[in-house]
Amino acid sequence: MPNADVILLIVLPAVTVLLVAFMVWQYRRLEQQHIALHNQFCLLQTTAQQASLDVVELRQGIIGVGQRVLQLEQREQQLLDALELHQSHIATLLEQQQDIQLFDPDSRIYSRAMKMVQLGAGLDEIMRECELPRAEAELLLNLHRNHQ
Repeated sequence: MPNADVILLIVLPAVTVLLVAFMVWQYRRLEQQHIALHNQFCLLQTTAQQASLDVVELRQGIIGVGQRVLQLEQREQQLLDALELHQSHIATLLEQQQDIQLFDPDSRIYSRAMKMVQLGAGLDEIMRECELPRAEAELLLNLHRNHQ
């Protein structure tokens, strides 16, 4: 069995050397994987930080847009209120104008004369029907011709 001891003395160190070489190879491979994972982690961390900054920026932008929309809605309401007020004033003025026309006999005469001019009545007819002086009847006819 001396051969077995010699074989054992040769094989055992060879297996040990092979085992150590395998362990060194595995260690280097794991170290490279560790470095790659670390680089990936750093990249992901940077991306996450940038995404967080983007979210903050978007949030601030949305808040700014929301505030602007509120301002525009308030301005729109102010304009609608002003428009309603103006429409109310116009309606009041129209009513007053109608009241004046109804109670002012001269206004009715001129309105009738203008209708006659629009219908094509002549100068003498307007003077006779509306009892207007010649100068006023001519003025109405001239105004109507210029208007057309």
